[in-house]
Amino acid sequence: MLNSTHNVENPIFQKNFFNDFQAIIKKTGGAKDPQGKPIQIKEFSKCDFRTIFEHYEKLRAEKKAMSAAEKKAAKAEKDAAEAPYMYCMWDGRKQKVGNFRVEPPALFRGRGEHPKTGTVKTRVMPEQITINIGKDAPVPAPPEGHRWKEVRHDQEGTWLAMWQENVNGNYKYVMLAANSDVKGQSDYKKFEKARELKKHIDRIRKDYKKGLKDELMVNRQRATAVYLIDQFALRAGNEKGEDEADTVGCCSLKFEHVTLKPPNTVVFDFLGKDSIRYYDEVEVDPQVFKNLKIFKKPPKKEGDEIFDRLTTSALNKHLSSYMPGLTAKVFRTYNASYTMATLLKKMSATGTTPEKVKQYNDANREVAILCNHKRTVAAGHADQMEKLSDRIKGLQYQKWRIKQMILALDPKIKKKKGAAYFELDEDLDMEWIKEHQAFLAEELRQKIRKKFDKENEKRAADGEKEMKAKELEERLKAADELEAKYKRENKTKKVEAEGRGPTVEKFEGQISKIDQRIENMLLQAEDKENNKEVALGTSKLNYIDPRLTVVFSKKFNVPIEKFFSKTMREKFDWAIKSVDEDWEF
Repeated sequence: MLNSTHNVENPIFQKNFFNDFQAIIKKTGGAKDPQGKPIQIKEFSKCDFRTIFEHYEKLRAEKKAMSAAEKKAAKAEKDAAEAPYMYCMWDGRKQKVGNFRVEPPALFRGRGEHPKTGTVKTRVMPEQITINIGKDAPVPAPPEGHRWKEVRHDQEGTWLAMWQENVNGNYKYVMLAANSDVKGQSDYKKFEKARELKKHIDRIRKDYKKGLKDELMVNRQRATAVYLIDQFALRAGNEKGEDEADTVGCCSLKFEHVTLKPPNTVVFDFLGKDSIRYYDEVEVDPQVFKNLKIFKKPPKKEGDEIFDRLTTSALNKHLSSYMPGLTAKVFRTYNASYTMATLLKKMSATGTTPEKVKQYNDANREVAILCNHKRTVAAGHADQMEKLSDRIKGLQYQKWRIKQMILALDPKIKKKKGAAYFELDEDLDMEWIKEHQAFLAEELRQKIRKKFDKENEKRAADGEKEMKAKELEERLKAADELEAKYKRENKTKKVEAEGRGPTVEKFEGQISKIDQRIENMLLQAEDKENNKEVALGTSKLNYIDPRLTVVFSKKFNVPIEKFFSKTMREKFDWAIKSVDEDWEF
C-alpha cells in the first residue's frame, strides 16, 4: 500500500502510519543504521520503502512464473491445509463456513476520507479470540503456547468465533457461508419484510404527511425525518465516538449539513456511512422545506443537530407500531427493490444479450445512486478503458484487412460498394497500426511458447521425452512470417485473401460478426465508464430483492451468470429456485 501515490500523498495517512511505525520500531528495539548504530527516524518523507516493495514484487513475479504443475501442487497443499476449517456441524447438519481466516496485519485504508486511514492493523492473537461451540463439542486446540480468550456456548448466536480489531474497535465474526441454510433463511426473511411494507406504506405516508403540520415539534420532526428516509433513502444515522469518522444519517443531521434554497430545494452535504460523501440537491414538499427552515432557526448554529428532539431508537419504535420489525433500514430495502421492480417493468429489453445486460445495469445504477452507493474511481480505471479502446481499434483494423481481402478477390466491387466502404477507420493511423502489428506478432510468440511449455509439461508428467528447443524455434517462425507479411502489406497497401476457399460472402459474414463484437465492446465501455464511481454490487447484494434479477433473467432469456457471480448464485440459490418470470415484488 505504501507504493500507492493516493495513500502516501494523503497527509492523514502519513500521520497515522508514521505514528504507528515509530511506536513499533521503538517497541522492537529501535532502528539501526547499516553499521548497527542506533538512529532516530523522525520524518516520513525521508523513509524509502522501495526495498520492501521490490521484495514482494519479486515474490509475486515468482508466483506468476510458476508452471502449471507447480501451481496445481501449491493449490493442493493450500486446499489440504484449509480442509479442516471449511465445514462445521450446525444443528446436526454439515454447513460450509464463510470467512474462517483471521485478517493478517496490514495498513487500514477505510472508505472515503476516513480519519484513521494509514493506521496499522495489528496481528490478532489467539488470546483475543472467543470461540462459540456446542456444549458437548470438543474445544479446538489453540496454537501451541497460546490460549483462547473465551469459549462460549451461545445457542442464539449465528457466529462461530469473534475478536475485536484494534483500529475502530469493531467486532469481527466468523460466520457460516453465504450459501448455508441459515444465511439463506435470513436473506429471505429480510426481503419478505420489505415486501410486507407494501401493505402499510400508504398509511405510513398519509400519517407522516399529516404529521408535517403537527403542533408538537417532536411529532413534526419525526414526520419530516420519515419523509426524508422514505423519499430519498437516507439512512437513519447513529451517534459516533469522538475518534471515529464523523458519519451521519437523517436523525443526526447537523445545521451545516443542510442548505435551503427557496422555494423548496434542499442541498444535503455530509459524510455518510464508511465516510462516503453524500451530496444531493433535491426538491421537497413545501411543508418539509418550511419545517427544515424552522428546525434551523436561531439560536441554532453550526454543530447543532437539526432533529434535536428525535433519536434513531425513538424513530424505529414509532415505525414498529405500523408493522412488527419495521425500521428505517427496511425502508431502504423496500425503496431499492420497489425502484428496481418499477424500472424493470418498463423495460422491453430487446436486442442482444449485452444490450439487455446494459439495460439491467442502468436500472441497477439508478438504485445504487438512490442508496448513495458510491466508490472512488479505481486506480486502474484509465488503463482498463485504454485497453478496451485498443481492443476495439484492433477489431476495426481486422475488419479493414478483411475488406482489403474482398478487394483482392473482386476489384470491381469497389465501384459497387463505394470507395468509402474500404477506407481506413478515422480512429486508426499508421503509427498505431504498426504498434498493433508488433503487438499481434508478440502475442503469437507468447501463445506458441505457452503451448510448447504446456505440451512439454504433459510429456514429462506422462514419462515421455520432452521436445527440444529447436522445435520451439521452428514454431516461432510463424510469428516472424506474420511480421514479414505486415511489412509487405504496409509497403504495397494490399492484403492477400487468407483462409481456405476464400469468398466475398465468407468475408462479409466475418465482417458482420466483427461489427457485432465492436458494438458489444462499445456497450461494455459505456457501462464501465458510467459505473466508475458507482458500486452496483452493494445494492445488488444487500438491497435489491434477488428474485427481481431472477425474473429479469427468465423473462428476457439472459443467463443468470451475467448478473450473479458463482458466490452470489450460491447465496441466492433460494431465489433462483423459487420464482418464475411472473413473480412480482
